[in-house]
Amino acid sequence: DVEARHLGGFDAVVHLAALSNDPLGELSRTLTSAINFEATASLARAAKEAGVGRFVFASSCSMYGAGSEDAVTEEAPLRPLSAYAESKVRSEEALAALADSSFSPVFMRNATAYGVSPRMRVDLVLNNLVAWGYTTGAVKIMSDGTPWRPLVHIEDIARATAAILAAPRDVVHAEAFNVGADAENYQVRDLAEIVRGAVGDCEIQYAGTGDPDPRSYRVDFSKLRRALPELGLRWSARAGAEEILEAYRSIGLTLADFEGHRFVRLKHLKLLLERDELDRELRWRAPVS
Repeated sequence: DVEARHLGGFDAVVHLAALSNDPLGELSRTLTSAINFEATASLARAAKEAGVGRFVFASSCSMYGAGSEDAVTEEAPLRPLSAYAESKVRSEEALAALADSSFSPVFMRNATAYGVSPRMRVDLVLNNLVAWGYTTGAVKIMSDGTPWRPLVHIEDIARATAAILAAPRDVVHAEAFNVGADAENYQVRDLAEIVRGAVGDCEIQYAGTGDPDPRSYRVDFSKLRRALPELGLRWSARAGAEEILEAYRSIGLTLADFEGHRFVRLKHLKLLLERDELDRELRWRAPVS
């Protein structure tokens, strides 16, 4: 539990912490619920008690699960297909119940992120496809390539966060916003073509079972555009692929690095479990003297 005294003096809280994707969330559904949902609700209650006025929650478009052919709005039914997505749904419900005249939760349903960071993540779809193309000369698709994914650069998520923090209360109070741009909805096979165009001399391979991924959704971002008309999201997947490729070149990414545990949190946690450095609750074990 979080004590309210630690949050005194803050006008707003931006809550980003979570086990960060579907595969990691499935490692322990119980732990995913405890970290992503229960801790979120605890932090929000403490923030409200401390007098924090605005609580911006990093949610996810993954809650839409298996969408229809039409782009889904914030009013669409939520169909979470994973422990991660379920944790986001439950968190939004808990935060909405806290909303009142003095406490404004806001839900940022971010599209699938991509981009460069000091600790790169190669499990994100665009980062992953560029890594395949760069390290092997083949862009590998692990489904039939038809699933839809909305994408958003991490810099644009940051821009949207800043805009929501600065927005008038009546614009964002207890509202959910899909965060991304309508033009940035892609089928995975289209992303592969974008990556091939960036990397150059590589081919596209369908390396999985060929079955469609049940997680497929197109997203409507018009509500964000109407609420924050001055917000200009700047990135496209094409520009992002070029940026990611340059980052891989600059660090000399190898296939061993890409397929290893260095840039995939789930693989690193599994390695620590194998070494008996973590217990089943992913807590550090005391070193044996």
